[in-house]
Amino acid sequence: MNTASELQGQIEQAETQIRQLREKLLKQKTEERASAIAQVKQLIKTHGLSGGDLGLSASRARTAKAGRSSNQGVKAAIKFRDPATGNTWAGRGKTPNWLAAKLATGQTKENFAV
Repeated sequence: MNTASELQGQIEQAETQIRQLREKLLKQKTEERASAIAQVKQLIKTHGLSGGDLGLSASRARTAKAGRSSNQGVKAAIKFRDPATGNTWAGRGKTPNWLAAKLATGQTKENFAV
């Protein structure tokens, strides 16, 4: 029958073998990746390809534009004006404090429509 110390030694030996195998596989994977990158670069150079030819440029443009509103950067027409102070609001975003205060007194947005 094995003693506890013998079993502990076997465990440590197995863990060392596992660690060595993982390091070997990682090194192999890194070398394969480097080889694949070199092959791709050579093919691109040989055939004179660009990022657009590979569909890379267009996908980046789509990704960057996907989150933008079509109205971004467009100045909106004024929809509400306070005749007493001249404050205005285009109706976009959070209701401004001046209009919120007027609405709290019972007035309606239509009272300030341009």
